[in-house]
Formats: sequence, C-alpha cells, structure tokens
Amino acid sequence: MKFSITILATLSSAQAFSIVQNVGHSFVTSGSTLYANRQPIMAGNWKMNPATEDDAVALASGLTTLLGEETCPMDEENEFCTEVVVFPPHPFLSKVKSEVDEVGITVGAQSIFFEDKGAYTGSVAASMVKSIGCEYVLCGHSERRTMFNDSDDAINRKVRKVIEAGMKPILCIGETKEEYDLKIKNEVCAMQLSKDLLGVTKEQMKDVVIAYEPVWAIGTGLVCGAEDANEVHVFLRSILASLYDDDVAQKTRIQYGGSVTPDSVDELMAQPDIDGCLVGGASLDAEKFSRIINFKKSD
Repeated sequence: MKFSITILATLSSAQAFSIVQNVGHSFVTSGSTLYANRQPIMAGNWKMNPATEDDAVALASGLTTLLGEETCPMDEENEFCTEVVVFPPHPFLSKVKSEVDEVGITVGAQSIFFEDKGAYTGSVAASMVKSIGCEYVLCGHSERRTMFNDSDDAINRKVRKVIEAGMKPILCIGETKEEYDLKIKNEVCAMQLSKDLLGVTKEQMKDVVIAYEPVWAIGTGLVCGAEDANEVHVFLRSILASLYDDDVAQKTRIQYGGSVTPDSVDELMAQPDIDGCLVGGASLDAEKFSRIINFKKSD
C-alpha cells in the first residue's frame, strides 16, 4: 500500500488536527478563524428496488406527503434547511422525478459509466441521466466496489465525469469488516479519498458530497456508534485539509451511511461533523424515511 507524502504526513499527525465544536453544524479549526455552515443532506438509495414502476411512483408519492417544513432543495434562499435526494433505479428516474419535483426533492442516479458513448452494453452515460433531470450521482458505493469490481481509478473517472457533466457526485468510501478488525480504517479511507478525488480541483469540491459507509455496518445488524462515526468524519476532514485546505475541509458535506434507522438518526445528526445520512433499506418505507428526513435537531 503506497501513500502519497501528503497522506502519510496527515496520517502520522492526525491527532494534531483538532476541531472545536461551536453551535449546530458550525465549526472553527484550531489553526484559523474559519467557520463553515453546512446544509444537511438526506439521501435515499433505493438500490434494485422496488419491483415495478407503479411501486416506485407509489413510494415517491407517499414520501411527498410526509415532508417537514424544513425540507427544501439546495439553493441560495434555503441554505440551511434539509436537502433530500432519492436514487431510484434507472428505469424509474423520470417518473419519480415528476412525482417529487414539486415538493423540492432532488433525484439522482445510482451509477454511470465514465465514457460518453459507444459499445458499452448495459452502461449509462452521465449525459443520459443529466438529460432527464438528475442532479446527483452515487460514485464508489460499496456494492459497486465489491460486486461490480469498481476500482478507485474507475471511481475517480466517474467522479470527474459527473462534475464535467454539471452534476454532483456523492463519493462513497469506507472500510470492510476485515479492514476494521485490522484497525486500518483510517488508512483505507484516506487512500480511497485521495485516489477518488485525484484531479478534482478545489473549486469543484463545492459540488462534491462525501459519504462514509463502514461496509461492515451495512445490512449486517452491526452498528457503528454515532460518536465513532463522527471521529471518522473529523479524520476525513483532516485528509481533505491536506489534499486542499481548511476551507474545503470545513465546507464539504460528509454523510454517514450504514443501516441508518429512525431510531438512530437523531443521535447521528447531533454529531457536529455528520451532515446527513445515506439511507438504504429504510428509504424504501416512506414513513421511516420521512422520520429520518425530519430528524430532531439538537439545540
């Protein structure tokens, strides 16, 4: 495993990077007077569900009736309300978008291929999902990494292609159970982050969302505690600071993904460095997902 000098230096001095909690999701780094207010973002990854277009429309329709007053799309007028994104399977994107558009829910694609066009049977180009209104694309989800052998190079090309197409990538990173047991989660996350963001500029980082997914906590019944997750998010900001600067580190939104439920969301969102959740199974139930979206904000 070969790290860049920057990442090695960061890993060796990770304890020196400290975040001082302020109010809500506003922070100041120990080395500068830098504040960052980050809009919460809740995303529902439907994966290969539901079975039919009618079921997808029904799920989307049910969700639109359960949103709270603080839910909105991301724009300059609604900077700090909760942004909501859903990721239906590709065949359902247009119908779901038509259903949720009016209430301010954004639609994204679960994956794209990094080429623009050609003989790539079964693949979908960024321009295709952009043309039907997608604003986000998942890149590097653990299931794509493990089941479909997406390499860090391929994920990096997807991230850059999504940005090039005028959309926003949600870059998923996280360690496996074996890597967790070997106590190398920080090294794994640092490597994935640095490889997957290669060639992404500081200016482009405003459109990038990071999702920390401990693979061992996805659908396994195993739980990553809220404080433990927050510690990883703090570490990820130290890596972003080394790759870019403190400004990028503090402004980048970092979600947590790993069996998020209505019972766990409030504690997760009370953590200062967790800016939202990437939700799997619970997003297939409108009532459960709406409870997650309408999390109880800490004072």
